[in-house]
Amino acid sequence: MRAVIMAGGFGTRLRPLSINIPKPMVPVATLPMMEHVVTLLRQHGLTEITALLYYQPDVIRDYFGDGSRFEVRMSYCLPDDDYGTAGAVRAAVGDTDEEILVISGDLITDFNLTHAIQWHQEKEAEATILLTRAENPLAYGIVITDDNGRIVRFLEKPSWGEAFSDTINTGIYLLRPSAIREIPKRMNFDFSQNLFPLMLSRGMRLFGKVMDGYWKDVGNVGEYHRVHHDVFTGVVSLDLHVTPVQHEGYTLYRRESVELDPSVQLSGMVILAADVVVGPGSSLHNVAIGPRARIGEGCQLRDAVVWEDAVIGDRSRLTGAVVCRRVTIGADAQLFDGAIVSDESTVGDGATVKAGVRIWPGKTVDSAAIVSTSVIWGDRWNRELFTDSKVTGLALTEMTPEMCVRLGAALGAFLGTQARVLTSRDASDVTRLLRRSLISGLLAAGVDVSDLESLPAPVLRFGLAKGGYTAGLFARHNPDDHRLIDFILLDGSGMDMPTAKLKKIERNYFGEDFERAGMDDIGRLDTPQRVLETYQQEFLQAVDAELIRGAGFKVVVDYSNGASAQVFPNLPSMLGLNTVELNATPNPRRFLSAEETDRALVQLAAIVKSLRADIGLMIHPAAEKLMVVDERGRPVDSQSLLLAVTELFLSTHPARQIAVPVSASMGVEEIAQRHGVAVERVAESHLAMMEIFRQPDVDFVGGTRGGFLFPGFQIAADAVFAAAKILEMLARTRMRIGELQQRFNRYVRRSVSVPCPWNKKGQVMRRLITESADKDRQLIDGVRIFDNGGWVLITPDRVSASFNVTAESTSEKQTGRLIERYRKVVDECQRD
Repeated sequence: MRAVIMAGGFGTRLRPLSINIPKPMVPVATLPMMEHVVTLLRQHGLTEITALLYYQPDVIRDYFGDGSRFEVRMSYCLPDDDYGTAGAVRAAVGDTDEEILVISGDLITDFNLTHAIQWHQEKEAEATILLTRAENPLAYGIVITDDNGRIVRFLEKPSWGEAFSDTINTGIYLLRPSAIREIPKRMNFDFSQNLFPLMLSRGMRLFGKVMDGYWKDVGNVGEYHRVHHDVFTGVVSLDLHVTPVQHEGYTLYRRESVELDPSVQLSGMVILAADVVVGPGSSLHNVAIGPRARIGEGCQLRDAVVWEDAVIGDRSRLTGAVVCRRVTIGADAQLFDGAIVSDESTVGDGATVKAGVRIWPGKTVDSAAIVSTSVIWGDRWNRELFTDSKVTGLALTEMTPEMCVRLGAALGAFLGTQARVLTSRDASDVTRLLRRSLISGLLAAGVDVSDLESLPAPVLRFGLAKGGYTAGLFARHNPDDHRLIDFILLDGSGMDMPTAKLKKIERNYFGEDFERAGMDDIGRLDTPQRVLETYQQEFLQAVDAELIRGAGFKVVVDYSNGASAQVFPNLPSMLGLNTVELNATPNPRRFLSAEETDRALVQLAAIVKSLRADIGLMIHPAAEKLMVVDERGRPVDSQSLLLAVTELFLSTHPARQIAVPVSASMGVEEIAQRHGVAVERVAESHLAMMEIFRQPDVDFVGGTRGGFLFPGFQIAADAVFAAAKILEMLARTRMRIGELQQRFNRYVRRSVSVPCPWNKKGQVMRRLITESADKDRQLIDGVRIFDNGGWVLITPDRVSASFNVTAESTSEKQTGRLIERYRKVVDECQRD
């Protein structure tokens, strides 16, 4: 069996550690990561090794040579184009008749590869994926196998709602020639996205083996710190090619020519590479010090990593820090947890580098300087930056102007120079301030920005669909918590930006490696013309204004001090409405909290009742969410509104299929069945709703949060358009919202939140999938289980350490039983 090491990555997420060297050559415990991989392969009899190279290939070739120094035979392949992961392997091995083991060169593992190969051969598998359990599976490919180990499903880099297991793809594959022959030559072809789905579709023998032992994808600086913690604490044992010396209180790995003063105090694990010098009076606890490094007198190093040729001045203190190649740290300096000083930088005497600070290569920190950065952001988004196509943070605390410039630069670096971005915001002064900061980052990256100022999100989405832009951005106060600011990223069609693109922006943001435009290439800022006028024209063409005028509705509208009233200041008169308008003037200093929204809805209901109006409408400030009060002055909850609008639509429009989120009431199926229409359930996100709406056979999408997608205008939720369509459908059917609501009040629905640590979410999902395998269920966004005429939906919360359990039936007692039963199930699934 031949081994193929994937060693061509740029290591963007690992920057600044990987700026000057290929990612596989970043040292762990003083040796390059790829050397640990080569050592593991040799230990299990895999001595014929081909390394797939791309970025800085000579660095790897020069280090490993022909492999004889490592008791293996090394060869190298440098593809002439980007063929993807599988395509590159095919380019390296050609039409081989031998089995292949594929492994990444930038991971740390102690898997028993001998046992894995034996298992693979016993199963007569054509391909075997080695699997492991992960506390946070979102960054990996999730794999589900049957009891025999045969793969039945997998999902690449899911959201929490799609994370059906904590069993992940480690990127280590065993392949027979029959599997390799399925990879087309000289084509971009990926293992997870192409080869494995192809094998599943053809019924080939694709297996997954859950491995015991340690595995760590050292993908970012946080994982780099963690893998050293695991080395120091003995969680993983690596072959460092030197016999350790055991003493009471410490373990010492000491290479040749080390000068260690007798007065040096050692504790924990101490790894010293060749030619290291440690001065008198210093103390070392859990450290890895690279070749030729110099540690001065009286230094204190704890949980620290020092690379080759670094110099640490007298009496300096390093705690949880990484010091890279040829760095000079002055005397009496302090580096705290998570600090990184990159290659050939200098930190002056008495300087302090605070926790989490990264100093990029070749920089100088003056003596006695204090270098600091926002610790909040590192903690707040240590899992993921984006949730459902948006970045959310506390206004002016987490979401600061400095952070927004950085986010704009990360977005601009992803979009590239000469890209065009369309932006708008709600009426708030806070969003104006922060969005301007983000625009500055975009302009500095060479991106042109067209600014609609204070126009609602539906107008922005409309402008994107019509204007040939690369991307869009909308800034708003979060509708559930006014203290939070949302930046919603959109693609050029006006849809929410998909996850694959967001991940690349996220890597730019955390990598802090932004390419700036030159003075002649900075982006241009302008105000686009006629977007609003075109929106108004097409809006009116998409509704039957004459029909609405003929109904003579009396309507109370609360505009929530947003900009929607300014979009169509004359819309009520154009539709012949007798209208009472509330909060119709944009207020840049009014932030609508959840409590204020509830109070405003009560006030709206009271006015509707006292005026005997036909309907009350509340347009949320971003104009995507609609809330309704019926003719009796009763607020209509979002699920009842969905059922009412679905009934109205199917009563007035020919339809083949409609779509709703997985959490929507089962009353939708009842209505659809009566009208002879199919129902498609989708994930609980605006993006999923828009994606299904683009399919030619889907005629209507109803949301569970007051958003609706109607045919004939645009592909996103628009509260003002939804309000007009509801009035049109009421006029056509001569129905009333209150009457419709009464038809569906037999459905009883409850929801609870069940606490669950982040590191247990994947385990809970895996056990839920296993334990519900014999039940009637849907796996769309979480697990929806049908039970005795009702259903329960269990979903991991995207932003908090909890699970949401929602149940519905036609009986209060049955709904309560479902809630209690599955609340206990979630608790039990957390236990080891």
